[in-house]
Amino acid sequence: MNNLSRRELILTLGFLIAVSAAFAGLIYRLYDLQVRQKSAFIQISRKQQNAVVPEKPRRGLILDSRGRVLAASARIYNVFVEPRRLREFPDQILIAASELQPLLNLPGDAICQKIRDSRNPGFLRIKEDITPAERHAVDKARFNGVGIETGWTRSYPAGSLTAHLLGFIGAEETGLSGLELQYERTLSGAPGRQVFVVDALRRPIGTQPYEAVDPRDGLNLVLTIDSVIQRFVREALEKQVKAFEAESAVAIAMDPQTGAVLAMVSLPDFDPTKFSVTKQDQMRNRILTDSFEPGSVFKPIVAAVALDSGKVAFNERFDCEKGYWARYRIGEFGNHQYGVMSVKEILINSSNIGMAKIGVKMGKKTIYDGMTRFGFSQKTKIDLPGEEPGLLRPLNQWSGWSVTRIPFGHEISVTALQVCRAYSILANGGYVIQPHIVRAILDDQGSIVEDRRPVRGTGYIVDPKIASWIVGQALVGVVNEGTGDLAKLKGVQVWGKTGTANIALPNGGYDTRNYVSSFVGGAPVENARIVVMASIRKPNRALGKGYSGGRVAAPVVGEILQKTLTYWGVLPEETSEVVASVK
Repeated sequence: MNNLSRRELILTLGFLIAVSAAFAGLIYRLYDLQVRQKSAFIQISRKQQNAVVPEKPRRGLILDSRGRVLAASARIYNVFVEPRRLREFPDQILIAASELQPLLNLPGDAICQKIRDSRNPGFLRIKEDITPAERHAVDKARFNGVGIETGWTRSYPAGSLTAHLLGFIGAEETGLSGLELQYERTLSGAPGRQVFVVDALRRPIGTQPYEAVDPRDGLNLVLTIDSVIQRFVREALEKQVKAFEAESAVAIAMDPQTGAVLAMVSLPDFDPTKFSVTKQDQMRNRILTDSFEPGSVFKPIVAAVALDSGKVAFNERFDCEKGYWARYRIGEFGNHQYGVMSVKEILINSSNIGMAKIGVKMGKKTIYDGMTRFGFSQKTKIDLPGEEPGLLRPLNQWSGWSVTRIPFGHEISVTALQVCRAYSILANGGYVIQPHIVRAILDDQGSIVEDRRPVRGTGYIVDPKIASWIVGQALVGVVNEGTGDLAKLKGVQVWGKTGTANIALPNGGYDTRNYVSSFVGGAPVENARIVVMASIRKPNRALGKGYSGGRVAAPVVGEILQKTLTYWGVLPEETSEVVASVK
């Protein structure tokens, strides 16, 4: 009996422990559900009761140096649907499409097809930039699974004038090229969200303002570009491209004291709002992407390095072999027959043989070191995407003739931007500058968030006296006495250099029928405010108008300088005219 009672007691205790454990588990489970997971269940409940609509920020403005708007975003409203909600009920897609058709003026069958084909179950945009009347009608109808979101549309008031500079944005409002790409993080801002209380059919019945997050709009860019000068450059360049039936052309204007780019034009250009139907070739900013053998515009840069190295003297004279140097098979452009000339005369007359002899005296290493010091074969690090470095082969890849070819602009590949910077260095007295497009970043109140102007370096590339001599003596002589006469202006002294180069072929050799015609110049000579590089590819020789840099490109630079200096008030309008005559 005692044994039986003990057994019953043990069983009873076991039962009570099991029941207690079960109750403890139940209590813990209730605690877990009601306390520990409370926030999670609230979130689930809110998701069922609420609808979250993302709110995109306004993309930042892009302004020129005088505050003119070059790119801006305007608010629009778009109709969207939630495909998974419409798929929950039979024929709901057909019903929604038939009801939206008259309100949005869209074919019902097209709406149905878009909803059925949507890969995103939570969001599908049906129509962008709806009218106020359409917005009111959709709001009033309160369709199941249908809503209205805020969006933005990007506009470019200057159109193709600044297309290569600004670039464009894609469907997701992200930058795809130009400054829009380079400064994507600055311009884009941060998204916010709106939260709506919805009924069982996911129709908005109220708002949840305490859960909303305001978007943070993008910051604004102020450029170094002056859109008036940009127009001067484009008009002058486009006129010459048409007159000479050229394949393409580029021009860039720079402040030589700071490296600020005042204008940058690449032709052909394009409409940034129609980039999706534009040929890739038109969207390339050739100033950055297209390197070429520069020809004679390279000569003053080599001459400056030669004088700075001490291996060539100002008054030194070179025999130009009466037009042909047999040892290196070098002739003169236009079959000119020059005799003994000084460095200045070699530059004024653009003698290939004279520069080749200067190159021999310099030697390979002096030429190479000087060109790398000027930044050739390196990116300038301008704040634009897509820049190419050009090509200056390592010394171990030079042939026995390279030392004679590079000094007159062959066997080296450069970009128009690199050449413009090199001439700006000569114009400012030999000091290093950093080319740049963005001057400052501003907030919505107009306060400067970041000053983007580079600090001017303290070192110089060549001795200031040599840089001043190249510009004030040799390059003034090119305009007054030599091949650059069509850039001459009344009322201000222009300086510059012409270049006419055969186009190098990909597999070696040269296209002997086509040329790149260039001119680089600036003004005033005493304290240059602007340097302009213009380069025109493949002018049509069959027209009989000429094809040299002096005939094709120099007038472009002259016109740009004349209009810009008049715009700045440096030249009075009555004297601002080109005075050179065609030879």
